[in-house]
Amino acid sequence: MSVARSPRLLVVGAAIVRRTRLLAQQRRYPAEAAGRWELPGGRVEAGETEHEAVVRECREELGITVLPAQRVGADVALPEGVLRVYAAALADPVATPRPLEHRQVRWVGRSELAELDWLETDRALVPALEALLRE
Repeated sequence: MSVARSPRLLVVGAAIVRRTRLLAQQRRYPAEAAGRWELPGGRVEAGETEHEAVVRECREELGITVLPAQRVGADVALPEGVLRVYAAALADPVATPRPLEHRQVRWVGRSELAELDWLETDRALVPALEALLRE
């Protein structure tokens, strides 16, 4: 008898770009991650596409609507799955993202990316994010 394996966890992130800057958000919790930076995003729910998850997570975390586009970088391994990041633009170019679940949000330029204290999973994407901001 074979045992069904649970599907791997898929987490999506949004590399939201406005002009030449990327939106980063600073964690409020849990304690071991508080103060560190990450891209907006979260788990893909059952019945949801990856792009739908990006849109939902940005609405929940930032109060904004985004338009997801192409993938950014390679998948990043997580303990029980993968993180997959998509470039995204604000649906309303003058919308102001608000930190609804995080300590703060910040627009950063390419030269500032490596200076932030990113969570390890997001730090792995810094070279791809720098390339995205060069386009």
